[in-house]
Amino acid sequence: MPLSVQGLSKAFNGRTVLQGVDFSVSPGELVAFLGANGSGKSTTLRCVMGITAPDAGTISIAGTALDRLQGRELQQARQRMAMIFQKIHLVPRRTALDNVCAGALARIPTVRSLTPLLFPAEVQQEALDCLDRVGLADRAFDRVGRLSGGQQQRVAVARALCQRADVVLADEPVSALDPHAAEQVMALLRELAHSERIAVAAVLHQPDLALRYADRSIGLLHGSMSFDLPSTEVTAEHLNALYAPDRNLAA
Repeated sequence: MPLSVQGLSKAFNGRTVLQGVDFSVSPGELVAFLGANGSGKSTTLRCVMGITAPDAGTISIAGTALDRLQGRELQQARQRMAMIFQKIHLVPRRTALDNVCAGALARIPTVRSLTPLLFPAEVQQEALDCLDRVGLADRAFDRVGRLSGGQQQRVAVARALCQRADVVLADEPVSALDPHAAEQVMALLRELAHSERIAVAAVLHQPDLALRYADRSIGLLHGSMSFDLPSTEVTAEHLNALYAPDRNLAA
């Protein structure tokens, strides 16, 4: 099991954001996290990635609990995960190829990582293959700043592939995109999960996209699990419980 989370809890300034969250993501599976603003979706992914420190819980990668690791071993375990953000963290003045090559930095000697001009030829070829995988090989030498939002997000997915991640965490990857681009990115994430056997967990604000593209959907309500079901079994009643207008959710 690439990713397993048990008893994840987190509070900020005395306010409980997550309480006893349990879930797993299998190889080849796309799991969507749903819930209103303040329900804990993004905090869940940030805790898993190590951006935010949880107060309690166990996060395991390939059967190894991260809290049992330190130093180099912990760094190596975390390199098996890649994160894709709503705000696309790419270098606009660099080419798509340079940005994707950055996914391989952890396995490049420091002296070869100081500038994209020094990236090994095999890394550049792998990055080009990753761009081809997301349908952007023809834009490899374009500056990222000249690409559309949807294309930039696909470059971010290619970078995760070049990182050789077993687990991809996507925090609202399509919320800033137009509907057509959002459909393309979700279809890409699903296809890569299934074909590359990657475990993909995505926070989504659009339940309709989750139900169409995700294998499983997890609903969070006030930081607790409301449901964890195959997307085909999620009903309007399940969604209404998450998004009912009279819910007094924290911002």
